[in-house]
Amino acid sequence: MAVLHLMVGLPGSGKTTRAKALAAETGALRLTPDEWQNRLFSDDMHHPDHDRRHSEIEALMWEIATAFLGAGGDVILDFGFWTRAERASFARRAEAMGAQCRIHYEDIALDELERRVSARNATAAGGHFVIPLDNLRQWAKVFQPPDAEELSGRFTA
Repeated sequence: MAVLHLMVGLPGSGKTTRAKALAAETGALRLTPDEWQNRLFSDDMHHPDHDRRHSEIEALMWEIATAFLGAGGDVILDFGFWTRAERASFARRAEAMGAQCRIHYEDIALDELERRVSARNATAAGGHFVIPLDNLRQWAKVFQPPDAEELSGRFTA
């Protein structure tokens, strides 16, 4: 049975690092929107079209994921999945295709996220956006960490 892996967390939480390791371990197709967006638009974090572009890239990636899951392949979506409702929606989509859905999440304290993002910002290398810490702090207020039910594969929203 195909598996849809959801990488959950805020910037700096290690999602992409874990997604790369998981892809190497399982052979799953890894889809990371930030890599595509940086390649197409460079660091457009403050561009008025950033969010629209990001949403369009994620929609394209979901189309690719659907085809891959439908063919029996595993897929890793490195989207962040900040809300329970979004995670539940993707889990329902996977289930409708006969695939399982698994969450990958590590609980990282905000001060550690700030440290990691600051270090990444200082180098601005590796295809990362420069993320102001004020943005990260605002995002942390809306982020909904997965609960035990979600982590065990039961999605409700």
